[in-house]
Amino acid sequence: MSKIIIVLFLFLSALRVNGQNALIDSTDHKGDVRLKYRSLIIPTVLIGYGVIGLASPALKDVNTSIRMELRAQHFRKVKIDNFTQYAPSLSVYALNAFGIHGKNNFKDRTILMATAYIIMGSSISIIKNTSNVERPDGSNTRSFPSGHTANAFLGAEFLYQEYKDVSFWYGITGYVVATGTGLLRMTNEKHWLTDVATGAGIGILSTKIAYWVHPFVKKTFFKDKDDLNGMVMPFYNGREYGLGLSMIF
Repeated sequence: MSKIIIVLFLFLSALRVNGQNALIDSTDHKGDVRLKYRSLIIPTVLIGYGVIGLASPALKDVNTSIRMELRAQHFRKVKIDNFTQYAPSLSVYALNAFGIHGKNNFKDRTILMATAYIIMGSSISIIKNTSNVERPDGSNTRSFPSGHTANAFLGAEFLYQEYKDVSFWYGITGYVVATGTGLLRMTNEKHWLTDVATGAGIGILSTKIAYWVHPFVKKTFFKDKDDLNGMVMPFYNGREYGLGLSMIF
């Protein structure tokens, strides 16, 4: 049963970038910013699965079953997920640096990413502080939802949105990395499947909302800021990993 659940999760994540109408993105290349509600199906299902799992004995049993199965495989615990969570987001800037241009210029894509991270970060922080779910390794009660997975799927959706008109393979690659990050969080016994599913949903949804509200954000806060230069870099302060953003108006 647990193997089937994991396979379904992987399939569901990969399906997000296959271009089907049910997964159509919230904006198109012509600047239409109307939210297309069918694009909310996947993140809603993922978040709903995790939220229901907070109270459902059946889904809690699935979580426990997966943990036991992963323990039986004796996977080596690695910390690469601390870096892969940011790989899809940074890929957008790396591709532009190598001359492969996406949908938006530096100013717009940076505003979009910052907006998405604000939405995602605040949501994850509030939920973690109120849900009090113990991690599989028992280290603390901030398991639900997975912030690493949310970061990764936020970036995967960001990469997809920026490069879907260039090649859908960029989006697939981003979602593969994001899915791998979620699986590593489980093999490292830092998160349950419900944590990972909800984190993925929040990450995708945060980016979608960022693209949806981008015209308003740009007009309201950056109306007279025609020039915007800066740099996006990962950081590690000895305890925490993150993305550093420096902008010059």
